Amino acid sequence: MLTLKISEADIEQAKYERIHHPLASVRKRMDVLYWTSQGCSRPKVSHISGVHRNSIVNYIKAYHVGGLNQLRSFRYKGPDSRLSEHRLSMEDYFKVHPPRSAKQARAAIMNMTGETLSLDAVRNFMHKLGMKPRKAGHIPAKANPEQQQAFVEDKINKLIAKAQNGRCFLFFVDAAHFTLLPIVSMVWSFARLFIKAASGRDRINVLGALDAVSLKVYSVINTTYVNANTVVELFNMLSSSCEKGVPIYVILDNARYQHCAFVKAWAQVLGIELVFLPPYSPNLNLIERLWKYIKKDVLGNEYFESATLFHQAIVKAMNDINQCSIRKADLASLLTLNFQSFAQNPAR
Repeated sequence: MLTLKISEADIEQAKYERIHHPLASVRKRMDVLYWTSQGCSRPKVSHISGVHRNSIVNYIKAYHVGGLNQLRSFRYKGPDSRLSEHRLSMEDYFKVHPPRSAKQARAAIMNMTGETLSLDAVRNFMHKLGMKPRKAGHIPAKANPEQQQAFVEDKINKLIAKAQNGRCFLFFVDAAHFTLLPIVSMVWSFARLFIKAASGRDRINVLGALDAVSLKVYSVINTTYVNANTVVELFNMLSSSCEKGVPIYVILDNARYQHCAFVKAWAQVLGIELVFLPPYSPNLNLIERLWKYIKKDVLGNEYFESATLFHQAIVKAMNDINQCSIRKADLASLLTLNFQSFAQNPAR
């Protein structure tokens, strides 16, 4: 009869891991080992641990071969996939021609290998390749990935480090134009949800400045236009809010009203240095993520009966960003100081 030979130290460890190990299957193995070490018969251990008596024998043998580590390891091996020999060629093909659906992937696999698979098998194969469904994004056709990458390394990262050390203030500036139109998005529901569409195309404009370190947002809101005067109004707000004598840097895009001589002259008077993004680089402007957040979490799947209610929702959202703990927590995880250039994920 097979007898368990186990040290006191391993008994104590098994006693602990039968309760605390993160994997249920390992907890069960340790439970078997522990109760066996306490002199319980195999039928009793089988009843306590909920395993077959043959498994008890296998666990004891495994322990004798490799100790507790042997019981913590798994060496399951399923059957080889029919596509194993085509794995590299299919991976290369899907990198260049990402399929829109499992059906399209199945057709490509059949054309290249002659194998006919079920849709579930196709999905499993793509998961094994490291693929998963991802929403495609769009980028400006004229964006220069190399220029963007250089800008991040030479400008943005250095200014962030300077601001984090308290040697300057750094703001990301941009304008958003919110229109009274339904913004529909995914939602958990028992039936498809339909959002009413308000008549008219009322609009509210927000010119915002996001502090890269504190994540505080300064804004000028109107229902007319964002122009050079609006930019200067925002710059005055920043200048009066920042500690005197500390340099202020503003990263902004190349909108004509921000590039004009009037804005540059006032920036110089207020001690603000303008840092213009490379052309077609919205992905490098941190505040763009804030606008997407507002559209999704404030305006998404909402119906506003009037322009007044719509305006109030935008104004409240801009106030909550600096005051509401929930909004601040959301933005703390969203507005991380990491920037993806298109060079890191080239477009097709």
